[in-house]
Amino acid sequence: MEPIYIPNLVKAPDRTLSLDVRDRLPGLESLTAVTGRMQVRHQRNYLEVSATAETIITLTCDRCLQQYNHRLKVDTSELIWLDAAADKQDADGPVDRAADGPKNREVGLEDLVEVLHPRGYFYPDGWLYEHLCLSMPHRQLCDRQCPGIQPGPDARESQPLLDRRWASLAGLKIEN
Repeated sequence: MEPIYIPNLVKAPDRTLSLDVRDRLPGLESLTAVTGRMQVRHQRNYLEVSATAETIITLTCDRCLQQYNHRLKVDTSELIWLDAAADKQDADGPVDRAADGPKNREVGLEDLVEVLHPRGYFYPDGWLYEHLCLSMPHRQLCDRQCPGIQPGPDARESQPLLDRRWASLAGLKIEN
């Protein structure tokens, strides 16, 4: 998906741009392309962004470590404020944010609002990627009744393999 130059949204019919999503998102390893619909509406001092999308991803069960497929669905909306004091590099043109890496800085409570420069760009693929990542399950279980890793019957009886390099130290070990 191409970045959207925010001033161009004002010229769109009803100040709204609707996008059909049928792409693979960079950074999101999915079995299928992300499909859905996204709408960006310019509301003078903020953007109203909404999306419904889905894809299938492969997760690893936290209990048994088996991989399983999970349908990831998003039905969300967000208000993004437009402020001329926002990040100045957005006004200069599209920036590859992935190449810059994460920015380490102190974030105050008042900064927990998404803000863009009114003459900058909105990146729909980055926004959708973030919301898909936020909708991933915290506990990844292949089944609610997953028993986890089951040790074999002889697992308790077998002696641990001893590396011969540690054999002389094993002789010094005091048994309780």
